[in-house]
This record gives sequence, structure tokens and C-alpha cells, in this order.
Amino acid sequence: MGAAMRRIHVGNALSAFGLGFTVPYLYVYVAQVRGLGAMTAGLVLAVFAVAALIVLPFAGRAIVRRGPLPVLLAALVTAALGALSLGLASSAAAVLLSAAALGAGQAVMQPALATMIVDCSTADTRSRAFAMQFFLQNLGLGIGGLIGGHLVDITRVSSFTLLFAIEAAMFLLLVVVMATVRMPHSPRLEDAPASAKGSWKQLLGNRAMVQLCVLGFVLFFACYGQFESGLSAYGVEAAGISTSALGTALAANTLMIVVAQFAVLKFVERRRRSRVIAGVGLIWAVAWLAAGYAGLGHGSQEMATAAFVSTYALFGLGEAMLSPTVAPLVADLAPEGMAGQYNSAFALVKQLALAVGPAVGGPLGASLHAPYIVTFLLFSLGITVLALRLGRQLTDVQDRPWLARGSRVVTRGGAPAEPVAAEA
Repeated sequence: MGAAMRRIHVGNALSAFGLGFTVPYLYVYVAQVRGLGAMTAGLVLAVFAVAALIVLPFAGRAIVRRGPLPVLLAALVTAALGALSLGLASSAAAVLLSAAALGAGQAVMQPALATMIVDCSTADTRSRAFAMQFFLQNLGLGIGGLIGGHLVDITRVSSFTLLFAIEAAMFLLLVVVMATVRMPHSPRLEDAPASAKGSWKQLLGNRAMVQLCVLGFVLFFACYGQFESGLSAYGVEAAGISTSALGTALAANTLMIVVAQFAVLKFVERRRRSRVIAGVGLIWAVAWLAAGYAGLGHGSQEMATAAFVSTYALFGLGEAMLSPTVAPLVADLAPEGMAGQYNSAFALVKQLALAVGPAVGGPLGASLHAPYIVTFLLFSLGITVLALRLGRQLTDVQDRPWLARGSRVVTRGGAPAEPVAAEA
């Protein structure tokens, strides 16, 4: 791992640590500590999603034109200002504007950091680099949330102001760290479309990338979009899960990722990416069956709790398989110099899924328990079908990147004119 990659990973850990400090406590802070009510708190969470959807289409173009590092530094400064002002805001308007700045900066960080990983890695090291990124993100979020939970006091506004100030300090520290990164020369498209509209048209012409975006939407909608909305509501209402058991389930998810990430990496490195993603769909189908037993079975409360915790652990296993698979595939589908555009497009798909997932899953999981389980069981099986179909659009090197060992660029970003069928 070179010096640039080490700094990028430090940056990932610091940004996740800062976000872990505040994200779990946003609702309580706005609704109760600032006394602005549940509606304003809900709007703040919505503003995060809307800000991301607005800026991400332009972020990719900026990364392609300016490079990922300047875009990342601008995003970090914006997020730091948003976090600091959010800790000081007392009116609804100030809170919403601060949340918009924090949400926009946070959203742009993801594709910028991902593109930096692409530029500093080779086909042979990219999967491990993204696995390390995912590992450090989860570790940072977990540690940040744990420490933040011991610092906050809902009776003292100043404790939350301190929390947001620490988050802002993490982003500014990251500015200092990342400003010292010496990025290798990354290719730029000399004939890149002059407008964002042209670059999006070029991306939409890549059938494999479009199929991957559809698959990505289903992945994020059926898993991440349910963690803190539909699945938790289902656990409480249908399975009688206590808040402490729900916390244990979330901890089991993080623990599974932290413990299994690099063992899983050795397993997936020599397997077709499309087959790995298809396997994740099957694992998540089993997870939904476990959740179904927890809420709809007739076992004891202890058995229901164990099944529910197992659901989150199985989701974590699937996530650990996806981290070295999906993000490198996005990069390998991108033409030279267009990784920023492709990373931003995939981040946009993720944000859409995370916005729609809770809106659909929350009410369904809280009231229609059996239809909820059946719906997301079918979505998980759909992941398997979509992944196998995607495999038919990928070249051998895109699906089996170890074939390009020693080559810096895996592909030129498109499937061949006649799709190569995946071998058995």
C-alpha cells in the first residue's frame, strides 16, 4: 500500500468517525434538544437525501474535469461548515440550511474518495483497497457512534454543539491529511463531452453499467434501506424485539463485517463477480427467512431474538462480499478518465434507493408483516437473477479481474459488441 493509499484510507476512517458521532443523534437533537418537533426532524433527514440527489449529477463531471482531490477538499470544507452551523443552529430554517450543506458535502465525498482509490490502485489491488475502505468505514462509524453516545446529554444543548464541533474538526483534519496526498497521473478523456448532459448520455449507452445501476438500486433498497426503518419496525411490532436487542442486532451486523471482511475477501477474489453478487442475493434471502421466523413463527421470545440478530449478521456477511466486488466493478466499467462520473452515478443510485427504501419499507414492516417479508424475500432472489444477467454483459476480464494481473487498466469501460457468455 503506497503513501497515497494510506492517506486515503485514513481519510475514509476519519470521515466515517465524524459521521458516526452525529448521524444516530440527529433526530433527537432537532426534535427534542432544539425543540423543533418531529416534523422538522423528519425534514432534516429528507434534506440530506435531497441535497445528495442535487449535487451528485454535477460531482461526477467536476471529478472528471478537475480531478478527485480538489473536489474532495471542497466537499470536506462544505461539510465542516454544515456540521459546525448545525451545532449552533436554533431555528428551523438554520437547521435545514446547515443540513443541506452537510448532506451535500457528505454525498460528494463518497465518489471522490472512490475515484482516488481507483487512481491509486491497479487491477490486482483494487478489490483489497475497496475492502479496506469498507472495513474502515464501518469501524469508524461504530467507534464514532459509541463515543458520541457517551458524550451527549439531551438536557444540555452544549453537549450536542460539542459533538457537531468534533465532527467539523474531523472534516478539517481530513482536509489537512488529504492536501498532502500526491496523486498519480490519472488518465483524462481528451474528447470528453463538454456538457454534463453529454457525459450522462455516454454513460447510459453502456448497457453493462445501466444493468449494474439497476442491480445496485435493488441491493441498496432491499438491504441498507431497511436497516433502520422497515426491518427495525418489523422487529419491534411483529417479533417483539426490545430496543436493547435491536441494538445488539445492529452491533452483530458491524461485528460480522469487521471480523469477516478479509476472510471473505480471500474467498471472492478468485470468483466471478457476477456469481459473488448472485450468492449475496441467496444469503439475504436466507436472512429474510430468518426474519420471517422471528416475527411470524411460534417459537419462544429467545428464539425470535436470536433469529432477528442472525438476520442482521447475515446481511453483514453479504455486505462484506459486496465491498470488494461492486465498487471495483463500477471502476472497471468506466472508460479511462471517467471513473469519477461512474462513481457519482452509482452513488446517485444508492441515494435514491436509500430515500425510497425507508418510505416503502417503514409502513410495510410496521403493519403488514407477512407481505413485508415476502416482498423483500423476492427482492433478494431478484438480486441473484439480475446478477447472473449482468454476468452475460461483462467481458471475461471485467467478471474475472485476476485475468488482468499486472495491468493497470482492466477495461476501456464497455462490454464487447457481442456480449460474452459467462462460462460455467
